[in-house]
Amino acid sequence: MKITVEKLVHAPIAKVWSAYVTPADIMRWNAASDDWHTTASTVDLRVGGAFSSRMEAKDGSFGFDFAGVYTRVEPEKLIAYELGDRACVVEFMPGADGVTVRVTFDAEAENPIEMQRGGWQAILDNFAKHVEGRQ
Repeated sequence: MKITVEKLVHAPIAKVWSAYVTPADIMRWNAASDDWHTTASTVDLRVGGAFSSRMEAKDGSFGFDFAGVYTRVEPEKLIAYELGDRACVVEFMPGADGVTVRVTFDAEAENPIEMQRGGWQAILDNFAKHVEGRQ
């Protein structure tokens, strides 16, 4: 099953793209709630390149690596990647009021669909706040 989340980011495409693919930025926005954070991030933004973000509960109780391999990269337009046997596509769609970022991903079997949708939407919402708050 595919799940889609999206968010309008009120910023120019160059700024949106940069914040999405720069490890220092990723570490600032990549969390679904205030009690989580990303402690490390690597990006090799090319087809066949790998990425990884270490996500941890701030209290140290749990953590995991969100990692995959890029399968398609179209600067300022689209990023596709695989997470093992699951796929994800991130689309960047500029418009008059900013850039709509749409993320479509294969659901995993461990957690309920609504929990997955809510988590990914919260991360995308944090992304928008980060980008819109940057100078």
